Amino acid sequence: MHPAEIAQSYDAIAHRWLEPHLESNGIRQHEHALHFRSGGGAALDVGSGCNGRFIRLLESHGYIVEGLDISAQMIALAKARNPHVTFYHEDVCEWAPSRQYDFITAWDSIWHVPLAQSENVLRKLCRALAPGGVFIWTTAGLDASEEKRDSAMGPPVYYSVLGTPKTLEIIAAEDCVCRHLEYDQPPEKHLFLIAQKV
Repeated sequence: MHPAEIAQSYDAIAHRWLEPHLESNGIRQHEHALHFRSGGGAALDVGSGCNGRFIRLLESHGYIVEGLDISAQMIALAKARNPHVTFYHEDVCEWAPSRQYDFITAWDSIWHVPLAQSENVLRKLCRALAPGGVFIWTTAGLDASEEKRDSAMGPPVYYSVLGTPKTLEIIAAEDCVCRHLEYDQPPEKHLFLIAQKV
């Protein structure tokens, strides 16, 4: 699927990310990631959606947060809930960071990037980290690259992963150290990683 098609699918179901049961999703993992630096500075939420829970968490730790999402509806809902936050309605594949960030999160988002562009996006985000900056993101814990498309959420959605060995190879090449790797939703192969810029 083209990223624009992903945007249309998420536009159709954006309201679902306002449901109360999602308020705690990923919070424990982000709190763990926050321990790897003292806090404060610039932060970026990639695939920020409309919920705002990571924005609130990061702000409580002294960060000034920006959001990035390809879904116009997600951005509209997010702006209504967080009018003080700068949001970019852009495709992360095309977006060019204008600064470095002390903390980047891409929770359940960059696995929607076309497989052919996944490595470039991962490298771009690693390069957008300031020295000592922390990056947390999710992928599927597979040994090799894979892509799929399904309609489990209703509209069709595309997923791709580089595979764990390739992912670790890339972050090391970008002067980042893997601080944590965890399969956090067994028996699913949902994997989150925390990397830090040297």
